[in-house]
Amino acid sequence: MEERAHAVRFKDQAMTLIGPELLVGEKAPDFAAVAKDLSSASLRDFLGKVVVILSVPSLDTPVCDQETRRFNEEAARLNGAVAIVTISMDLPFAQNRWCGATGVDQVTLLSDYKDREFGVNYGVYIKELGLLSRAVFIIDPQGIVRYVEYVPEVGMHPDYDKAFAAIQALI
Repeated sequence: MEERAHAVRFKDQAMTLIGPELLVGEKAPDFAAVAKDLSSASLRDFLGKVVVILSVPSLDTPVCDQETRRFNEEAARLNGAVAIVTISMDLPFAQNRWCGATGVDQVTLLSDYKDREFGVNYGVYIKELGLLSRAVFIIDPQGIVRYVEYVPEVGMHPDYDKAFAAIQALI
């Protein structure tokens, strides 16, 4: 399994990411994750739309919370043309509770706690922490990666302007 040492920082410490670094133009890898109702979900469930995948460490942290809320607000303006998915290691029960408390209803939440397949396939699994690194992936309706941002410091926000511009270019 590919390891990318010093690929990301967490609280100013270098961390290792497991899995490949995805590039624009590549076919997006499929994955199995767990939905809030404990059913299985995969990339295939969203294809046919533009798919935005937000990889976050935990919804119970300020940046992850703000990021997911911001994309939820944007999703409301996109009239269903885009599927926005946030994936974390949080248990589905915690994700469900968080959605209820925050009113997030336009973003699909998935958990990678069970098999870590998303984290490894998308190169965001932090070896030292067992969490996902912050990243944004935008995939076209045919399953091709059209935008990638691996945020270099886990505690930083992604570049919202670039991500939203990439979404607009695809719809």
